[in-house]
Amino acid sequence: MQVGQSSLSAGRTRLTLLLLSIIYVFSYIDRNLIAIVLEPIKLEFGVSDTIMGAVSGLAFAVLYSAVSFPLSRMADRGTDRKNIIAVCCGLWSLATMASGVVTQFWQFVVARMTVAIGEAGGTSPSISMVSDLYPPHRRSFAISLYMLGPHIGLLAAMALGGWIAQEHGWRAVFIFFGIPGLLLALLLYVFAKDPGLGVYDTDAERNIRAQPQENFFRAVADIMKLKGFFLICMGTAVAGMVGYGYAIWAPTFMVRNYDMSLSHAGLTFGIASGVFAATGSMFSGYYCDKLSQKDCRWQLRMPAIGVLISIPFGLAFLLWPAGAFWQLGSLKIPHAIIFAAGFSFFNSWWPTLAFAAVSHLVNSFQRATSIAILSLFLTFFGAGIGPLLTGTLSDLFSVGDAGEGLKYAIAVMIALSLFSVWFYYKAIGPYQQRIASKVSDNDKTAQSYNNKADCTSDNNSSTSTT
Repeated sequence: MQVGQSSLSAGRTRLTLLLLSIIYVFSYIDRNLIAIVLEPIKLEFGVSDTIMGAVSGLAFAVLYSAVSFPLSRMADRGTDRKNIIAVCCGLWSLATMASGVVTQFWQFVVARMTVAIGEAGGTSPSISMVSDLYPPHRRSFAISLYMLGPHIGLLAAMALGGWIAQEHGWRAVFIFFGIPGLLLALLLYVFAKDPGLGVYDTDAERNIRAQPQENFFRAVADIMKLKGFFLICMGTAVAGMVGYGYAIWAPTFMVRNYDMSLSHAGLTFGIASGVFAATGSMFSGYYCDKLSQKDCRWQLRMPAIGVLISIPFGLAFLLWPAGAFWQLGSLKIPHAIIFAAGFSFFNSWWPTLAFAAVSHLVNSFQRATSIAILSLFLTFFGAGIGPLLTGTLSDLFSVGDAGEGLKYAIAVMIALSLFSVWFYYKAIGPYQQRIASKVSDNDKTAQSYNNKADCTSDNNSSTSTT
């Protein structure tokens, strides 16, 4: 079966991946800056943990999800994905800067919702585009490089963002990190190139793509019926709910539990989590490509294993005695930060491998839409429910001690990761069946397409003879 090839040079391919990855770094920074400045924003506007959890999560998630589908559908129908990403990057960067100049809480909410609208056009078209930059046997590792964005972004937001907030106030943080996105949008538009939809498709897959596409709702229904897809979405939803709740509230937990400053907590947590999560993402992508060439089930075994191993690390980080420190000059480094690093390393496996699994599961003309569906589960349950539920549990458990309440709230969330392990495990069998049947289905479609072509040719010949 003939497989297509990309027309892009190796240099242009790497440049495009690099720009997409850096844009994702700033997307994640702009989305999650609120984690490091949550406490001063809460104090200035006089709102509760529950309200801040809703603004940082649920409200963002609803709008993000609503806008992501039409933009993803545009990408699947052949609109230049580079242009979609560049325009959206410029929009969310401007909105991030606006978050730093508001004077009323409702204005802050509007600015954050505009960030959501812009970022809705980032991830799905980008992963679709990365999937066409590299062939299938290198796809997980390529996506793992792109997925470094959240981890590098976390490091930058927590470390640098914490220092800026400490020295110049929370408003300066949003303005500082919003500016680079405008430049990146311009660089992507000028220097990057969309490789084209489905450039590594087989002949059979190209024949399928050439047929008239279904309407949006039928396309979504067809994707949801694919074997294993819904289970992957549910595993990712639960993992995202835990991950977002942890990432948003862990710095605040360190401030409350260890009596640390914003900059100290941000630097300590950002370095430990960002560096080890980035390492874990690359590790999982590289070895998953190796293992999956021999057995496709490793594409889902690895995220299940990673989430399972991360649970005891996360609980140890929260429950370790608060008085245990290393002294590093004038800084105190909590012993528990080792466990935060371990949690980040293993819990970084699932995002890369779940998105890569979906990219293998579907046809190229379904890729951006399928990623948007997966992102809907991740964003609604992760960014939407995760921080809100964590904040609500914190308010519920806080009886005179906000630090203790938040500690047990995050611990409950981490324990819920067991459901993610179960969903990924249950998806392994259906995923294997779908991958095995995909080649067969493509072959049958190609044969049917060729038979129709032969019939048309025969009919034309008969007409000419007559």
